Amino acid sequence: MPPGITTLAADTPTLSAANTGFMLICSALVMLMTPALAFFYGGMVRVKSTLNMLMMSFISLGIVTILWVLYGFSLAFGSDVGSFLGWSPDYVGLSGIGVTQLWDGYTIPVYVFAVFQLMFAVLTPALISGALADRVKFTSWALFITLWVTVVYFPVAHWVWGAGGWLYEMGVIDFAGGTAVHINAGAAALGVILVIGRRVGFKKDPMRPHSLPLVMLGAGLLWFGWFGFNAGSWLGNDDGVGAVMFVNTQVATAAAMLAWLGYEKLRHGSFTTLGAASGAVAGLVAITPSGGAVSPLGAIAVGAIAGVLCAMAVGLKYRFGYDDSLDVVGVHLVGGVAGSLLVGLFATGGVQSDAKGLFYGGGLDQLGKQAVGVFAVLAYSLVVSAVLAFLLDRTIGMRVTEDDEISGIDQGEHAETAYDFSGAGGGAALRTAGSAQGSTAAARTKKVDA
Repeated sequence: MPPGITTLAADTPTLSAANTGFMLICSALVMLMTPALAFFYGGMVRVKSTLNMLMMSFISLGIVTILWVLYGFSLAFGSDVGSFLGWSPDYVGLSGIGVTQLWDGYTIPVYVFAVFQLMFAVLTPALISGALADRVKFTSWALFITLWVTVVYFPVAHWVWGAGGWLYEMGVIDFAGGTAVHINAGAAALGVILVIGRRVGFKKDPMRPHSLPLVMLGAGLLWFGWFGFNAGSWLGNDDGVGAVMFVNTQVATAAAMLAWLGYEKLRHGSFTTLGAASGAVAGLVAITPSGGAVSPLGAIAVGAIAGVLCAMAVGLKYRFGYDDSLDVVGVHLVGGVAGSLLVGLFATGGVQSDAKGLFYGGGLDQLGKQAVGVFAVLAYSLVVSAVLAFLLDRTIGMRVTEDDEISGIDQGEHAETAYDFSGAGGGAALRTAGSAQGSTAAARTKKVDA
């Protein structure tokens, strides 16, 4: 998010139809990212967990939207209270906001800023769900989202982006969510999985993606939506900063995908589609905090570094024994940390602010600020998320039964399956069709021989 802008009375902003329209489009793009994430995660799980994975993202659209209107926007972006929370009665229920009331210092209405930020709030807990695949009760997950956004996401968003928030005032740079979104979600994922434990068969049974085409579709839609996520975070389109962020988003994502694939080829001998999709997401994550501070050449460096680091990090779960089902820790936590810290090295001082990184003559000052932001959000989210998971586990229980986990969480929690092949025939019908195909093939072979 851009820093606050102080204006003189003569320079009071007026509503810009162009910026308002631009931000509404960006909001829609960010909304698309949550269904995109659902498909990305849904393709990565085994077939028996597909619907549950989709629902874990979609339910966030429902729960967080209502909480944001009731009190979330006020907690995150209301008037500062002690540098840790916001609160403005006019924002409760979004009931005291004028139709043309502008967000302070900008040319867009408060309603537009609120809905743009809503989409960030929706996406962040959905990111956590990938680490918990195959084993969490849907009711418990819905309650976890409710508690987590209330005591973790809303306060952290205020720290990082709210006027008066302590990390905001310190000068921590997080253009679009490296700390507030990705480190926050990745640390939360780690905290929860340390409490609820591993899936049945972890490190023993094959747990391969059931649909790589779905994974690639989800990754492509995420890449598309991320332009709204990143470029829109400047809250306008008047000075070219958003355009730089747009370019850097594309550049870093490409670099990370290539770096991941190169590492994968050297380490495992193959270029995989899952690696391409994961590398692209790693680049998107890493450029999110840094893209408004670096040049396109810096974006290449950020993407390439993040691609290699995240590719290396996804294997740590097997070494240390934590079951991060879909590599949320390896991609979002590690990618978010990398992108946030690299601001302290590659910030040019010529884009969103005059803050310079070490490689541009700025010394270690900005790197130190970035480190404070990274580890403050990481520690808070990790600890509070683990406590929430522990309390839920000891009361209503977080995990499905072992039988439901083995037979399939889709049936156990949703009474549905992702794919119904009964219409294609089964049993004797399939055997008859197979015999007919075999006879036809044999006849063709005889004709060729003749």
